[in-house]
Amino acid sequence: MQIILDEGYQFGLGLFETISVENGRPVFLGRHLERLHASLTEFGISRTVTKTAVMEFLSSRKGEHYALKIMVSDKNLLFTTRPNPYTPDKIQKGFRLVYSSVYRNETSPLVRHKTMNYGDCILEKRRAASLNADEQIFLNSKGEICEGTTTNIFFVRNGKIYTPPVSCGLLPGVMRRFVMENFNVTECILKKEDILQMEECFVTNSLMGIMPVNSLGEQAFCQRQTTGHCIKAYQNHLNSI
Repeated sequence: MQIILDEGYQFGLGLFETISVENGRPVFLGRHLERLHASLTEFGISRTVTKTAVMEFLSSRKGEHYALKIMVSDKNLLFTTRPNPYTPDKIQKGFRLVYSSVYRNETSPLVRHKTMNYGDCILEKRRAASLNADEQIFLNSKGEICEGTTTNIFFVRNGKIYTPPVSCGLLPGVMRRFVMENFNVTECILKKEDILQMEECFVTNSLMGIMPVNSLGEQAFCQRQTTGHCIKAYQNHLNSI
């Protein structure tokens, strides 16, 4: 693997996508490439990643449940794979979330793209373990809930699903899009005090799919009915591909 130094590897001006591979098939590959190409255009990077190139790379890989990572910068295109750490038993157990002391800058154009400027996310994800948590949740400079270090977040009250809008400073995830297309989701600004009224919570990303949340800070979530409907819908999608 040869890497050419460019603005991606010197300044973080590159993009990546992490894709779940199930039974040899990359889940939502088209949507991942769509988001990647939109970001490349906005960053002024003249590169294209085709489905054919991805499938040719995967053809020599073995495994039923793993992660594909695509990294793109001005002079580099790299594919790598690694184990998918999210197993059915972890989804059954659910996540404990805490609030991060690091704030999202909702005015930055970088927060809406999956860029190589990923240091805040990685460091806070690692620090979650020292806090006896699975994930940390970012607030923005206005104290509004944004997203997790590697996830988008949803809340449920009276069977209705709520999630922060992209304008709060978050990455519009592929799994976030799946939930919003298949369920009636209201985008609204949410602060810590609003969470006291919520009955369920779940987080999403492309590797875990939909993860139930047991608690966020001091707020416990004892129900999973709507979360279960979302998980079932995603499982049905996986079974259909």
